[in-house]
Amino acid sequence: MSERSASVEDPVLELYDTSVTFSMDRGTSRVLNDVTFDIQREEILGVVGESGSGKSMFASALLDAVVDPGVARGQIIYRTDAGEQVDMLDLSREELRRLRWEEISMVFQGAQSSFNPTMKIREHFELVLESHDTPKGQGMEHAHELISDLYMDPERVLDSYPHELSGGMKQRALIALSLVLEPNVLVMDEPTAALDLLMQRSILGLLENLQEKYNLTVIFITHDLPLVAGLADRLAVMYAFEFIEIGTAEEVLNQPAHPYTRALLQAVPNLDAPLSEMSPIEGSAPDPVNIPSGCTYHPRCPLATEECRSEEPHFHDTTESHKTACFHWEQSAEALPFADANEYGEQTAIQGSQSEDPVVSLEGTEVHFEDGGGILNIFNEPETVYAVDGVDLDIYENDVVALVGESGCGKTTLGKTAIGVQRSTEGGVSYRGQDIWDARDKNGDIDIPFTDIRRALQIIHQDPGSSLNPNRKVQTILASPLKRWHKDMGGDERRHRIHALLDLVGMSPPQDYAQRYPHQLSGGEKQRVALIRALLMNPDLILADEAVSALDVSLRVEMMDLMLELQDLFNTSYLFISHDLANARYLAGNAAGRIGVMYLGQIVEIGPVEEILQNPQHPYTKVLMWATADLEADEEGEEMPIRGIDIPDAKNPPSGCRFHTRCPEAREICTEREPDQFETENEHETACFLVCDDDHPYWESDPIVDETETGEP
Repeated sequence: MSERSASVEDPVLELYDTSVTFSMDRGTSRVLNDVTFDIQREEILGVVGESGSGKSMFASALLDAVVDPGVARGQIIYRTDAGEQVDMLDLSREELRRLRWEEISMVFQGAQSSFNPTMKIREHFELVLESHDTPKGQGMEHAHELISDLYMDPERVLDSYPHELSGGMKQRALIALSLVLEPNVLVMDEPTAALDLLMQRSILGLLENLQEKYNLTVIFITHDLPLVAGLADRLAVMYAFEFIEIGTAEEVLNQPAHPYTRALLQAVPNLDAPLSEMSPIEGSAPDPVNIPSGCTYHPRCPLATEECRSEEPHFHDTTESHKTACFHWEQSAEALPFADANEYGEQTAIQGSQSEDPVVSLEGTEVHFEDGGGILNIFNEPETVYAVDGVDLDIYENDVVALVGESGCGKTTLGKTAIGVQRSTEGGVSYRGQDIWDARDKNGDIDIPFTDIRRALQIIHQDPGSSLNPNRKVQTILASPLKRWHKDMGGDERRHRIHALLDLVGMSPPQDYAQRYPHQLSGGEKQRVALIRALLMNPDLILADEAVSALDVSLRVEMMDLMLELQDLFNTSYLFISHDLANARYLAGNAAGRIGVMYLGQIVEIGPVEEILQNPQHPYTKVLMWATADLEADEEGEEMPIRGIDIPDAKNPPSGCRFHTRCPEAREICTEREPDQFETENEHETACFLVCDDDHPYWESDPIVDETETGEP
């Protein structure tokens, strides 16, 4: 089910009935289903859809890089600058090898796994140049230019090993490496998925500049539709291994015609729509071995008719540049209306049920690590990493505190300290008034034993796959904590309790799911098992460390709804770690909780959700709001409200206000004095001189005008 785009006049890639199949014991898995599609020269094409929709197979097919035993069939025609037509699926291995770097290049999701850890970045560039017979001097000169274009110091990057660069720097180095041979087409498969939103947004802006400078065709593949909203010229929506809607970014986002596209947009957590209007997509994506007949979306579509179940829809033109494969596209807007985003400004805070007495309290908490630099630096003096540096925080019953900030700002360390997994180096951490580490060390009079504290404070990790034993069934995984902490509970009672919880979280029939291994579960199902395991102890507080970031955007609302439902049942609280303000807003906002903004080991702003988002006071909070992708197709002219892309090293945090090296509002006093937490109104606290009275010395201090190390983006 595909159709060539009539608006494309100069295609650089043309796909005709292209499919990718894998032979399996239970049948043929069709992971790309007879796609016919054009990609225009020098356009930025965004390909979006849920995990498992076929996006990565589409990317691999473009380079004839489908791994064995997969088989790609059909035609993929590449048109060179000279007008020559090359069928990618008919090339020899040597012809493919040369074309892949010189004409079509690819950037993969994990930059760390794309580099050899034993080689410096310079050696990677030199290896690519040598293997393609490109003069090293000329090629390395171009490498320097590319790295500079990506706002990094070329010599520092080239002379570093991959592990010596941050995640964002590695990803930018990989982009530079993919462009060093000046290809015409750049395929990017989830290139920023592992990065926080500020780095994602920064890289997208840099990518747009590179595309214009080097006349690139960019194919940007992602499951995060808002991420490419302001970048792509066209959007192509994939569902069930085929394209179901294609058009300009503005048309697809503002006038989506396919029910799936409308449902996907409605399921995306964002800062604009009313909380009550965000809803997950009902049902699940189809099995590639058993693709539904007719319209592949009909089992989940509220508009489905007998025609949809029996006949395959062809593309219908909604405009000259917008088409969709749906029989009922003309009724979809009326039948599936969107919420009015203007209502957001009128929302009032949801009333919560928090207690007055804190469950967990942190007072002047510091966590400093000694970093010796590894075995190769055993003779050097260890450096101190200031992971958490002076945090006061109370978490109450039935509370949600969402900590947001960039990677490396100390969110996870603070969370682990709050639940007694990480020992603080200074300050106190108490559970219901009992110092956790005094209880652990049996120091003094102990009111609450450490075993009770340990059960009351639980954790859900970001990657449920790595936290679940792959060699044990779900029943055994969930029975383990019950056996340890409830020794008097019999086998039948354990089984009944586990089945009841599986059924409660929607994993039905529970008897079936209980006998599955983790690899037989989807990402969302694994996360549900991890949530059940934490709840089995009836905890008072759960640290949810990026608990939804690994899920599709369409599944995040569903998972957070489940967490809120279980909070009502179990009276638990959440310390929710996220780099995404939209996720933080949804979970904390629906529980009348708070958002805390962290930067380099400190909470720089904290308060009720609507107060923080509608009245942000700290410049860093405003930066995070700017970085949170929205569903606007055109964001031209919007400048980055920050002076440097990369976060400073926690081993050497800036003096004074730690954000001053990147802050557009910084003045000389910010380099010398560290601001306290100033309470403004509505329990809203901000550590910034901007909220001080007019007679504060800040206003008489000179603005900072120097340029940061990474340059001004």
